[in-house]
Amino acid sequence: MSGLFDDFRSEFNKPNNTLVQLILVNTVVFLVLLLAKVGFTMGGQLDTYYLIRAQLMIPGGIVDFLHKPWTLFTYFFAHDEIFHILYNMLFLYWFGRLIDEYLGNRRLVGLYIMGGLAGGLLYLLMYNTVPYFQNTSDSARMLGASAAAFSVAVGAATLLPNYTFHLLFFGPVRIKYIVFFFIVMSIAQSAGANAGGNLAHLGGALMGFMYVKLLQNGTDLGRPIYWVMEGWSNILRPKPAVKVSYRQRSSASTQATSYAAAGGQPSTLSTPDQDEVDMILDKISRSGYESLTREEKQKLFRASQRN
Repeated sequence: MSGLFDDFRSEFNKPNNTLVQLILVNTVVFLVLLLAKVGFTMGGQLDTYYLIRAQLMIPGGIVDFLHKPWTLFTYFFAHDEIFHILYNMLFLYWFGRLIDEYLGNRRLVGLYIMGGLAGGLLYLLMYNTVPYFQNTSDSARMLGASAAAFSVAVGAATLLPNYTFHLLFFGPVRIKYIVFFFIVMSIAQSAGANAGGNLAHLGGALMGFMYVKLLQNGTDLGRPIYWVMEGWSNILRPKPAVKVSYRQRSSASTQATSYAAAGGQPSTLSTPDQDEVDMILDKISRSGYESLTREEKQKLFRASQRN
């Protein structure tokens, strides 16, 4: 068992491993809730478990929400059923690896969190303004990462609409069609038994589309998220007392400025010049887009923002 915990800790501490870290956070929260459910059920105190779980679920009623505003963040990291978390984490992994590869790990986190927030806000708006939902708002509760996962999926489909997944029984399918199918399903079920969850899907989907479209035009909605992430990173990162010469500082500054990964620690990213872009385009014409490295893909994306 200690080996399992060591593996979890190792994966969580790896740099540039954000996608796995998001999945691990969701998994750990699910396992804690699962153990609590089993333990309290055996002890004849299942109501205590429901009370604990309620602190993570976002309520539909605005008055209840104002008493528990933190649930706008906690609901999209918590799951109660094994197939619910399995579905969401597979969805997140399949599309999240594209966002991670093409836009970097910071933007993956930004897209995930912004999608979760958008899903929760749309859920609250609909349950407190639309008569159909107002009748059940006092008893409505929601949890799960579906809205955040939808945001990542729609973001990937907006960025790379013709990217192909090879599906069992269907063969190669462009991801824009896969995502479109799930959006239609959510719209169709937005007045059903899981209306709240499907409304949240649509909120996350809208955020994923807006996030990438605005990013392509030079506006990054995730900047406040990055600022908070960097603040926590600076607090938690140990600060060794090492003297650095002027030459070392100059070299480090140059490396940070030219660092290509959008999700890396340095916040200043260099824009590739025309010669670099031409070399990347030549490589695409020779070997195809999939032959590009992660760095080349991100350079090409930054060049497209400039033009």
